[in-house]
Amino acid sequence: MKRTILITGSTDGIGKATAEALVDQGHTVLIHGRNQSKLDTAKAELSKRNASAGIQAYAADLSDFAQVEQFASTVLNKHRSIDVLINNAGVFKVPNKTADNGIDIRFVVNTLAPYLITQRLLECLGASGRVINLSSAAQAPVDIAALGEANRLSDDQAYAQSKLALTMWSRQLADILGEQGPAIIAVNPASFLGSNMVKEAYGTQGKDLQIGVDILVKASLSDDFSSANGLYFDNDKGAFSNPHPDALNATKNKAVLERVEEILARY
Repeated sequence: MKRTILITGSTDGIGKATAEALVDQGHTVLIHGRNQSKLDTAKAELSKRNASAGIQAYAADLSDFAQVEQFASTVLNKHRSIDVLINNAGVFKVPNKTADNGIDIRFVVNTLAPYLITQRLLECLGASGRVINLSSAAQAPVDIAALGEANRLSDDQAYAQSKLALTMWSRQLADILGEQGPAIIAVNPASFLGSNMVKEAYGTQGKDLQIGVDILVKASLSDDFSSANGLYFDNDKGAFSNPHPDALNATKNKAVLERVEEILARY
């Protein structure tokens, strides 16, 4: 069965490689990127792999909530149904650590934008859809205040907190929506994969990117993930596993989700 799959941050790295794998299987893939030139190039390359796959491309800077809203609105206008949303886009080390809205850009792109996109696309995902949120083995207790403020954390702290916050709202939203919403699954695709982000952050080539691609394709398509709503898959272990203990605490998950919604309500 062919599916329609939207992947954020899919002009390079694991996002693009996952798009390639899905296009090769004949699925309709909607790609996203911040840079229009890179987006055009990625679309052309993917179309060459499978001209009948119906590649569509959407440009948006996920650090800008207005652009995120427009991105989601455009997707909704063009697609009555999306089977899978892969919230892959993420940042770690960046020249400017504060977004124009005054919030640490790691929280904006890694935590807040994926939530906003997910919320806006719920109606076209439906109960049979899936949301795959790219988490990380790097998870650290979330400073609720820092979540909505300008940068005051180190790169490592901001990234680890943003990924735990993503994992926490994934679990909380899954609990809220239950069987009425899509399956929301947080996935650590594997540590130190050979993405540009890892190369820039750690100066290492990293592990084979295909390790992460394989699990994202499986999470998107396999029946093994069809009933994984609210769960966390750790590809370092190759199994569903417990995330950081904070993400198993319903009270803390609720606090993170409420903070996310409070921040987004301002914009």
